[in-house]
Amino acid sequence: MKRVGKVFRIIIVFAITAYMPLSAGAWGMLGHRIVGQIAESHLSKRAKKGIKGVLGYESLAMASNWGDFIKSDPSYNYLYNWHFVNLPGGLDKQGVFDFLDKDTAANVYNKVPEMISVLKNKQSTPDQKKLAMRLLVHLVGDLNQPMHTARKEDLGGNRVFVTWFGEKSNLHRVWDESLIAYQELSYTEYANAINYPNDEQLRVWRDSSLKDFVYGSYMACNKIYENTKPEDKLSYKYNFDFVNLLNEQLLKGGVCLANILNDIYK
Repeated sequence: MKRVGKVFRIIIVFAITAYMPLSAGAWGMLGHRIVGQIAESHLSKRAKKGIKGVLGYESLAMASNWGDFIKSDPSYNYLYNWHFVNLPGGLDKQGVFDFLDKDTAANVYNKVPEMISVLKNKQSTPDQKKLAMRLLVHLVGDLNQPMHTARKEDLGGNRVFVTWFGEKSNLHRVWDESLIAYQELSYTEYANAINYPNDEQLRVWRDSSLKDFVYGSYMACNKIYENTKPEDKLSYKYNFDFVNLLNEQLLKGGVCLANILNDIYK
């Protein structure tokens, strides 16, 4: 009877787990690889040489998901808060900047400069630089995912439950994975399809600070919240309405990452 009871409990736990939408942690694998692939096309020769000195023949696209893969190792649990920054609603641009200045807790905004410092420091070991490079590529991708600059009260949209083409999901997961996967492209195909920033976009993004990129994600996040409500049934129209915003954030992430790497190795 004890064995039957134990089996029954396992079945119940499995059923509940399967029913619940998964909490996603960042752009999915495709999203991060798209950002890395785009970044590589905007690198200077010095940056390419510097990156190769750190990663060898590991591309930015392949390095980009290490920050999520390492979640399987409990010794890296301290990285959890590095993937996002919670911002309250209703802030203007200066309000976002002021909030970022005051928020000294570990978050994606204040950890990116730390990784940059490790890479610039001539005293850093090869292992320290490899770790910093992999995390930098991942975190810059996260910073440009709108639901990583979202609200603390709903865990960045993880508690905003919706359906995606009839399947239970949540707002965070839709933006991490579902919208990108729906395009049915490999990461190289996707990067090639959207990597056409115009001169004005490149000028603005190359002159933008890290705070500016956070603010851009925050504004995109506000638009998502305004147009997506709990229990919404999302499908074709949602993709039609938001695919351009999705593509812009992926493109901005790639250019932002390239800007940072070009500056490190200038």
